Amino acid sequence: MKMPVVFVGHGSPMNIIADNHYTRSLRELGRTLPRPEAVLVVSAHWQTRKTLITSALKPQTIYDFYGFPKELYQVRYACPGSPEKAALVEKITQQKALGDDRRGIDHAAWAVLLHMYPMADVPVMEMSLDVERSPAEHYELGKQLAPLRDEGVLIMGSGNIVHNLAQVNFDQAEGGEYDWAVKFDRLTEELLMNREHNRLIEYEQLPGARSAIPTNEHYLPMLYSIALQEEQESLRFVCTDIQNGSIAMRSFVIDE
Repeated sequence: MKMPVVFVGHGSPMNIIADNHYTRSLRELGRTLPRPEAVLVVSAHWQTRKTLITSALKPQTIYDFYGFPKELYQVRYACPGSPEKAALVEKITQQKALGDDRRGIDHAAWAVLLHMYPMADVPVMEMSLDVERSPAEHYELGKQLAPLRDEGVLIMGSGNIVHNLAQVNFDQAEGGEYDWAVKFDRLTEELLMNREHNRLIEYEQLPGARSAIPTNEHYLPMLYSIALQEEQESLRFVCTDIQNGSIAMRSFVIDE
């Protein structure tokens, strides 16, 4: 069975302990998607000067956020890794992605997966973003991951299409969305549905991009997901919320 492809907006670390429409959509995903042999998460929170992939057998939980309630730092997601699948990634990318057996799993992965697979019994790998690659090069690398879908691997981009921390309102998770955030989110919805991938790759030319994407590390994981969409496959949204005024939680699944 060919595994679907997913993109999730992960948003604030407060979603780790929240019960809201977004976290319920993740739990529904975990119940309805085919059960994967492993998950590969392209993380907005791991930037490197080459593409790396975690290959530890027991990856540590990384708490890559600061100033949040103590309860969040007591959550542990003790998932296994998959050195074998990581080696497969190295092979199919012709070593454009290299294994790293020391790096753990950051919250772009585990804060999402703890809702989808709360038993932490699915092996997890994480892929970094090479800061020296252009958006088009990230998209092309995403295409190379396609054989993993036939090997039982669920590929998941984890970031946020709209992500402006300078404008964020942590005191109000729901409501109070900025007009520019809504407009850009709706524009990307239209482009995704119309498969206008070139315009999404060249996002800097889109109206409102400067406010919606002041830095692109949260946007780039989405390009990996859409790069894997095949001709006969459709894209469906599973969450379209905007949180904290300036963070789009738009998430989608690509499948037949």
